[in-house]
Amino acid sequence: MRGDCRGVGVRYVGDPVNETPILQRIRLAVGAMLGIRVFRNNTGTGWIGDVASHSPDRIVLINPRPLHAGLCTGSSDLIGWRTIIAQPGQRIAQFVAIEVKTQIGRVSPEQANFISVLNAAGGLAAVVRSPEEAIALCQQKL
Repeated sequence: MRGDCRGVGVRYVGDPVNETPILQRIRLAVGAMLGIRVFRNNTGTGWIGDVASHSPDRIVLINPRPLHAGLCTGSSDLIGWRTIIAQPGQRIAQFVAIEVKTQIGRVSPEQANFISVLNAAGGLAAVVRSPEEAIALCQQKL
């Protein structure tokens, strides 16, 4: 569905708690921009091991061990890069991190730290609440 920008130009009004619909709209809007690539960064912990038994509502593992997913605690919902022309014939990729929140969503201390550290290192990161804010972030000049 690359190139699909439905909702761009329309302020998102919806579920004040569920970030998934707005995240999808932002991912599609930013993904349609030239020179930008973003990917969903799911974070969390699950368990792996040898399956001893399973039923529709339960799995029993032998030798369980945690499996950590995502970059790190506090890393943003969407991560990727934008291509910047450093000088004629030379392109560089600037790391981009987009933390998606609803209109009432709050940023955790770990998320705020990730954004701050990334920006200080020369990346581009922010909290956004609409496709328009995400597009404006990605269009910022160096």
